[in-house]
Amino acid sequence: MKQVAENTFTASIENIPQMVAFVAENAAAVGVHPKRVMHLELATEEAVTNICSYAYEVPPGLVSIRISRSDVAVQVDFSDNGVPFDPLAAEAPDIQADLDNREIGGLGIFLIRRLLDEVHYHRRDNRNILTLVIKNAPE
Repeated sequence: MKQVAENTFTASIENIPQMVAFVAENAAAVGVHPKRVMHLELATEEAVTNICSYAYEVPPGLVSIRISRSDVAVQVDFSDNGVPFDPLAAEAPDIQADLDNREIGGLGIFLIRRLLDEVHYHRRDNRNILTLVIKNAPE
């Protein structure tokens, strides 16, 4: 993967629109189909909302966003040095359950997994790294 852009933002709810715009503008600039850019925007909003809301015991912290591309995909890495948390380890929500019986939360990572082609998490050098991969072609 070849790096396209990287930026670090204060991990606060007020900065979410700028983070989403950063990802969307760079994905569009490298030729990601507009429908797939919309998927990436939704997934980015979910990912950074969780980082801004839960990563730091004493907010705000920082979140770095790195965008890379290959001939067939765009990869977005979200990196923070907040508390260790693997969102992919969470149990999948029961979307068939009646609304009154559903657990609160858990839909964000479900949505991300449905919209994107690959989602990975790892912890390296005391940092959470969530990787989203979207193929350049439309569905």
